[in-house]
Amino acid sequence: MKFKSSFGKWLRSEGGCGRFEARRGDALEPERSQTDQSLAALFIPFAIGSIRLENRVVMSPMGRAHARDGVPDPAYRTYFARRVRGGTRLVLSGAAAIGHPLADYDGTGPVFHGRAALGGWRDIAEAVHEAGGWFCPQLWHTGMARRAEAFADPAALGPSGLSVADIAAGRDPGGSAMTRRDMDAVRDAFARAADDARTIGCDAIEIHAGHGFLLDQFLWAATNRRQDEYGGSPANRARFPAEVVAACRAAVGPDFPILMRISQFKIDAYDARIANDADELGALLRPLTEAGVSLFDCSQRMIDRPAFGDDGPSLAGWVRRLTGCPVMALGSLGVARPFREDEAADPRLAVPTVSLAPVEAAARMIAAGECDLVAAGRALLADPDWTAKLRDGATAAILPPTIDSMIALC
Repeated sequence: MKFKSSFGKWLRSEGGCGRFEARRGDALEPERSQTDQSLAALFIPFAIGSIRLENRVVMSPMGRAHARDGVPDPAYRTYFARRVRGGTRLVLSGAAAIGHPLADYDGTGPVFHGRAALGGWRDIAEAVHEAGGWFCPQLWHTGMARRAEAFADPAALGPSGLSVADIAAGRDPGGSAMTRRDMDAVRDAFARAADDARTIGCDAIEIHAGHGFLLDQFLWAATNRRQDEYGGSPANRARFPAEVVAACRAAVGPDFPILMRISQFKIDAYDARIANDADELGALLRPLTEAGVSLFDCSQRMIDRPAFGDDGPSLAGWVRRLTGCPVMALGSLGVARPFREDEAADPRLAVPTVSLAPVEAAARMIAAGECDLVAAGRALLADPDWTAKLRDGATAAILPPTIDSMIALC
């Protein structure tokens, strides 16, 4: 199946997140509970498209590396369903590679193409639905972040062939700059994955455009040195990601939610920025919004850290202000410190303590209109009932992260 870009068509229609007007608590029945009043905003219902949520807590995408030949392990069904039964109604998968030969990261995680893998994802979506939840796969292409040593073909590509490691070392590009044919192939693979997600019963998709992976490599000027219409100005750097969004929108239709993950930081480049100020951020976001993003998933190291300087809104707050789209905020929710990349190699380093301070900050952000949803990661790995315990005022019973909870699929 081949999808041609419908970017222009989408711009001429009602466009972007405008048709995904978020419905908040006054339209839905609030949860009745013993919730601490400092957390009450987390339990105001919310809806986007057909997805109706009884609270604002979402399970963040987390790569779990449990797959054989790209097929998700059957244990994912109970893994996700447990979090739904524990009060987290919308769950996002870890990043799953689209059907492009250079998309995958290191060959250890599930992919989102092929009959066997899609059959596994269909079973996962059904299990989530049976538990009373909603399921959204996160789709990615890793670009120059690909761990080439894990594959027989060591090739990698990006907007300019530059990786974070190339930049840090001050060396020439280690990969290939994408041609128009490359971009068409990647765009079409995203669109096929989006269409497959809708067909097998998923409730939304998330396009990964953060953390230094392919689409983020276009957004970030350091990795995008192109001299054509896909490089230079913020609008040009956002052009290819917007074409991907528009192709996915054409594949799934006008009413299917499309989320997009964005971030300032990159894996192994935590001080990086795609935008140095709000004006640059707005110029990057405008094409993405017009192309059909329904909700922006805004990833930070800490959920309420100001996006620019020492004060002011978080990244989610600025995106909400600049686009008018619903936004989801995340960053160390429920734990005392951010995740570091070296912890992926040594899980003993990945065991933070429980902290309610970021949760209280998230509730204040929702109450102030700075974000609509918040996503938890390690807190939900440690305790599948984390959201229900917050709701019921049982915070003293929250389970702390352990080494097993960081690595096991349970």
